[in-house]
Amino acid sequence: MSTEAHIVADIQESEFNTLLTQEKILVVDFTATWCGPCRLISPLMEQLAEEYQGRAKVVKVDVDNNKPLFKQYGLRSIPAVLIFKDGDLVEKIVGVSPYEEFSGAVEKLL
Repeated sequence: MSTEAHIVADIQESEFNTLLTQEKILVVDFTATWCGPCRLISPLMEQLAEEYQGRAKVVKVDVDNNKPLFKQYGLRSIPAVLIFKDGDLVEKIVGVSPYEEFSGAVEKLL
């Protein structure tokens, strides 16, 4: 079974705001097609989406298509993974990190 189905890719700002209000735990991967390090964490995001399916929602936001969203959270570099609980930003992981850092951040919110 493909893990791709678990991640909502390239969401837009309106969709993001809707998910923020609907999802208990939302993991947002700010990425770009030209970003090498982003490609390194992409499989980790897929693994996270699969492992926490039904408990956390993982989405990708392309920074080139969503600059206001990127700026709204004071981000200056990618990859950047933001984790929200009940609509509040609770964790910001910038740069390439091991899977355990992402899964640990989600785990403590469950």
